[in-house]
Amino acid sequence: MAEIDEIDEIQVPVYLMAGFLDSGKSTFLNFTIAQEYFALDETTLLILCEEGEVEYDARELEKYNTVMEIIEEPQELTPQRLTAMDIAYRPGRIVIEYNGMWPVSALEEMEFPGGWGIVQHITTVDASTFQVYMNNMKSLFMEMVRGADLVIFNRCEKGLPLATFRRSVKVVNQSAEIIFEDEQGEIENIFEDEMPFDLDADVISIREEDYGIWYIDAMDHPERYKGKTVEFTGMVLKSKEFPSKMFVPGRMAMTCCADDTTFIGYVCRSPYAPKLKTGQWVKVTAAVGYDYVRAYHGEGPVLEAKSVELTEPLEEELVYFN
Repeated sequence: MAEIDEIDEIQVPVYLMAGFLDSGKSTFLNFTIAQEYFALDETTLLILCEEGEVEYDARELEKYNTVMEIIEEPQELTPQRLTAMDIAYRPGRIVIEYNGMWPVSALEEMEFPGGWGIVQHITTVDASTFQVYMNNMKSLFMEMVRGADLVIFNRCEKGLPLATFRRSVKVVNQSAEIIFEDEQGEIENIFEDEMPFDLDADVISIREEDYGIWYIDAMDHPERYKGKTVEFTGMVLKSKEFPSKMFVPGRMAMTCCADDTTFIGYVCRSPYAPKLKTGQWVKVTAAVGYDYVRAYHGEGPVLEAKSVELTEPLEEELVYFN
């Protein structure tokens, strides 16, 4: 995903569509290309890196000023090949339907022709087979969603743990928009009945196994926590960039495998902070507010500590999201 200050330099926007085979990429693109809001006077170049059950109709694509190039092997997708396409078609827009078995990082690190730049990254997921892919190809999926702007779970059936699916994405990409769809359309409020702690308690006690759920929900639903008090146990993280009375109590979360973990937590203000050291474990009771924080790249939870007590490390230090 291009940074904001880079978007102004992009003359040919690239839209990246990622997802495993039969996750709905072609269905989504067939629909989108035909929409009036997606119309463009210049040529749209569709680069197809994977052919699924849903095919593209060349005559239909021509109606929408879209040409298609097929890439069958990852070694064929090179800067030289892209440059040749740029010269041949002079496209005003690029749409890449990427192969789910190819690492997204290879494309993100590739040198594009001058003026090209990724402006939107969408990942589609077949919810009915998601757990199977997560059990067998978790690292590939994490690459798909790490930089995604939008993740669409389709074919959502009754009984699927959609809240768990959502957390699997949010732990590696907090800013991604996530949509769940069944045959009737978008599904709303998947978290409403799944909070494992009492939101109406004077002090909302977050059990160690529920920390990941609270971490995601606190960012997504500030109205539930603003002005309330929470209590949880976490590990201390400090940085030279923080003010002296600020630290982050949090947990290490497994995003892919034991070798791929990340620290998740929210900034906390406390007069006790200067005495703390990174790696210590604390029990924190804090009021929840929301403010702009540079590390969040926007507004997010800011904890105002009421008490900070040193404690022993948790028996299970890692947070799991599925």
